Amino acid sequence: MTNNTRIQEIDAQTLKQWLDDRAVTLVDVRETAEYATERIPGANLHPLSQFDPQKLLPVEGKTLVLYCQSGNRSTKAAQQCLEAGFNTVVHLHGGIPTWKNAGYAIEKNQNAPISLFRQVQIVAGSLVFLGTVLGVLVSPNFLLLSGFVGAGLVFAGVTNTCAMGLLLAKLPYNQQFGNKL
Repeated sequence: MTNNTRIQEIDAQTLKQWLDDRAVTLVDVRETAEYATERIPGANLHPLSQFDPQKLLPVEGKTLVLYCQSGNRSTKAAQQCLEAGFNTVVHLHGGIPTWKNAGYAIEKNQNAPISLFRQVQIVAGSLVFLGTVLGVLVSPNFLLLSGFVGAGLVFAGVTNTCAMGLLLAKLPYNQQFGNKL
């Protein structure tokens, strides 16, 4: 049996039933700013960037369920849990969009910073624009900045790991929200 066979996926309807039955400990593995913006009610924050399965204390009679934005990070966190000795790990298939598409409530914080995805778009777009303008007006060497940012975005798309997003997540205004485990 491979580790992936011990990672169980559930749908939003199953998670809703488990939450209604108070049979689940729900863990959001997205970053602090994402959690602050919107989350499934009752979820605890444990970002993948700082994920430590040893901090996930099992609660008698409750199933541990992980979720993220798409299911990718919760799968990675589930794998870490298996490597730490958990027998079975459950995660929400499709992440929080699946929950919202099923029509279930989410908690929102209107004072939360904008999403990390939008922050990356703003910073990357600004750097490309700045590199292009400086490349035309000052020195063609500044075009390297645009090329570097473009290469970083391609790398992020291919690997599903965004270095700029990880750096932005560490900024103080992205750290002030959340209730970490």
